[in-house]
Amino acid sequence: MADDYYNILGIDKKAGASDIKKAYRKLALKYHPDKTKGDKALEDKFKKISEAYAVLSDPKKKNQYDTYGSADFQQRFSQEDIFRNFDLGDILKGFGFGGSRGGGFSSTFGGGGQRGGQRSGMGGNPFFQNMGGDGFGQQQQPPRKGKDIEYEIPLTLHEIINGTQKTITINQGGTARAIQIKIPKGLTRGKKIRLAGKGEISPHGGPPGNLYIKSAPISSNGYAIEGNDILLSKEVLLTQALLGDTIEVQTPDGMAINLKLPAGTNHKAKMRVPKHGIPQIKGNGCGDLFVVINITMPKTLTTKQKEIIQQLKETGL
Repeated sequence: MADDYYNILGIDKKAGASDIKKAYRKLALKYHPDKTKGDKALEDKFKKISEAYAVLSDPKKKNQYDTYGSADFQQRFSQEDIFRNFDLGDILKGFGFGGSRGGGFSSTFGGGGQRGGQRSGMGGNPFFQNMGGDGFGQQQQPPRKGKDIEYEIPLTLHEIINGTQKTITINQGGTARAIQIKIPKGLTRGKKIRLAGKGEISPHGGPPGNLYIKSAPISSNGYAIEGNDILLSKEVLLTQALLGDTIEVQTPDGMAINLKLPAGTNHKAKMRVPKHGIPQIKGNGCGDLFVVINITMPKTLTTKQKEIIQQLKETGL
């Protein structure tokens, strides 16, 4: 979980500059390394409150922190960004710690605070230099890549079965870009393809994110999709279901096939037609077509039909 700078300093989000400074001064005096004498946990505490103050005492950084929130801010900005133009030695000197670069703070952790003849704020203090790569207890991290983008694209059943090409427009770095995409066979709901480097541009000079294409199937012609299987609803007469018949169905790929309907078929029975479904996206096999039988019940009967049904009733049917 990302650190909340306001909680670290023990202040409200509406606190003004003087309140922020006052809170930091109180904590700095308490957790300054001259007071904690090598206690690693308290040294880390001091670094955390200094990081919080470096952000909240700078109006621009504070505005960015309030805009993005803790987690997003700490993803967007490196330690170098956070401590830029922040001179810990001068700040501590103003709080009463005498001497060069924060007095006892520098001497306790060894030597002066210059690098290359220039003062460098937090990074120039040996305490933070000795803690490793970025001067704040961590190794320097490579620039973060840009955010990934997910794009849901409508696809017909025909396009899902056969694959297709689509052109989409995305916003990348504030610029609208048209991208042509090859949609493979079998891109059903829940599956997605990755286009490396087509996501958002990194704000820190890292690699761009990725673009993920997801399928949004469009229902058509009475077909429904369940995974890689296809369901087709077929209306039959009551007599066909009772006596059996041969019915013609249209497969999704446009083929007309004859399907034997057994006598006594129940309403909502499913009849399987193997390998007429949707191909697997990686080319290993294919789903099936299931014909769902809907028995049509007549709403009105002719006089003759009623007579026949009455005779059937008398036979025990």
